[in-house]
Amino acid sequence: MGHVIIVTALFFAFLFSGCSGNKAGELFETAKFEELQNNREHAMQLYEEIVKKYPDSDYAKKAGKRLSELKQGQLGIRDK
Repeated sequence: MGHVIIVTALFFAFLFSGCSGNKAGELFETAKFEELQNNREHAMQLYEEIVKKYPDSDYAKKAGKRLSELKQGQLGIRDK
């Protein structure tokens, strides 16, 4: 399992190294990866960063929607 995480992290590092002009997109992909790793708190921080730093981007809209969904999910867990 540890090898899969390392290989995946290296893949994303190489992928993003060639895309440095699209920081909002890079952050969004990283946030999605964090969600896949069950690190919701960090994913939410990244989505919030996108919304704040790149408010006019398409990624800000996507990040805002995903952030809202994650927050609603947290409320649902607390209510149970």
